[in-house]
Amino acid sequence: MTAESSPGSVPASTGTVTTAVPARLDRLPWSRWHWMIVIGLGTVWILDGLEVTIVGNVAGRLAEEGSGLDITSAQVTGIAAALYVAGACSGALFFGWLTDRYGRKKLFITTLAVYLAATALTALSFDSWWFFLFRFLTGFGIGGEYAAINSAIDELIPSLYRGRVDLIINGSYWLGAIGGALLSIVMLDTDIFPMDLGWRLSFALGVVLGLVILLVRRHVPESPRWQFIHGHGEKAEALVAGVEKEIEREKGEPLPPPAGEITIHQRKSIGFGLIARTVFGRYPRRAVLGLALFIGQAFLYNAITFGFGAILITFFDVPTGSTGYYFAVIAAGNFLGPLLLGKLFDTVGRRIMISGTYLLSGLLLFGTAWLFDRGSLTATTLTACWCVVLFFASAGASSAYLTVSEIFPMETRAMAIAFFYAIGTAAGGISGPLLFAELTESGVVGDTVLAFQIGAGLMCAAGIVAAFLAVKAERRSLEDIARPLSAAGTPAPASSAAPGAPGA
Repeated sequence: MTAESSPGSVPASTGTVTTAVPARLDRLPWSRWHWMIVIGLGTVWILDGLEVTIVGNVAGRLAEEGSGLDITSAQVTGIAAALYVAGACSGALFFGWLTDRYGRKKLFITTLAVYLAATALTALSFDSWWFFLFRFLTGFGIGGEYAAINSAIDELIPSLYRGRVDLIINGSYWLGAIGGALLSIVMLDTDIFPMDLGWRLSFALGVVLGLVILLVRRHVPESPRWQFIHGHGEKAEALVAGVEKEIEREKGEPLPPPAGEITIHQRKSIGFGLIARTVFGRYPRRAVLGLALFIGQAFLYNAITFGFGAILITFFDVPTGSTGYYFAVIAAGNFLGPLLLGKLFDTVGRRIMISGTYLLSGLLLFGTAWLFDRGSLTATTLTACWCVVLFFASAGASSAYLTVSEIFPMETRAMAIAFFYAIGTAAGGISGPLLFAELTESGVVGDTVLAFQIGAGLMCAAGIVAAFLAVKAERRSLEDIARPLSAAGTPAPASSAAPGAPGA
């Protein structure tokens, strides 16, 4: 494991440097060092899945007399869910800006600490307003994780493996969802835990797992790509050299020479104006792609999937304590999609796989809505249908995060992830739960069918956009997909400041 000091430990210096750091990182074979990155950074999605699923499955229990909270099931799946997503959107934007400015490592430590504190305080809820407040703050920390973690992962993982690793890491959310679903079964069993204690212990377990991840994460280094652009070129060179020596010892053979160099005009910070002009002025087609992918998947997941427990209870009389079994099944389908299809995003290609997974999941959901409207489904067969739909939808949704993290320049990466996550998730994740909580709990079949059809339509629309606009990013260096703004010879967006100017 390679040690490195914090970027803020010595003053950054700016100038013009020529470096092979990106090419050196991309030509590395898979190693124990990469597994450390995956475990230290990627496992947080398991916590997110655990968090959201527990809330969805304990909604019915929280609404029961004796739970310790005066709250309704609709408030948990509607207001609390919307506040969680609102917090995630706010946290993504806030921490995304800090991540691009101060580095990946400082922020992926900070955001996890915010998550841990807010989750612990959620477990201590004594009134609905307290529960709502700390659901918002938990989301605030998770939103920051999305920007900091996806930036760091894509910048540290070799281009040959970037697609599948990113998809599997984002898909690992559903391992947490499986754990949350099964955990809720135990925690909601009043023969084991009192009614007002079991749900609190569910949140407390998330804190314990988060502390374990924090211990591993301390050893994950700063992104060398961020370092050499922001005036820490010597640290970037030293870090990569240490990793190369470690991998050569592990593999027992020398590494091949890197495939090229890049000349960078170093800068300490990037202004919001330059970021906006770059994303929307230089890459408008990519901006449309990012919005379409995020809005489609956000409606499907935040608006419909997380109301699955309420659908089972309302239409199929499934007991509150048993919904976790069904949710564990569809969560397994969600995880298997990125796991089994992830490699194809690096081999078959981004455009075919992104558009295909979005379109196929949308069409399958239209079919599920038709069967549900006819009364042809039971709780078991509906779960089976959702499992197939989400096998493809999960791979597509994970590719949305991969897409926006690799198709914009290095200097804008965290903010681009944050922006598209916030806009897409605000559209589908805030308005969605508020709208669809009423539809799926109304007891009217037609209302739930409409909810399914809206989600399906948006997934199909995003798939069509991807068929035309998706970028062929497979096996390509990040610097090749989108040339850094600081690279020598890169045209500056109109009205942008000079690289060394304040706010540039």
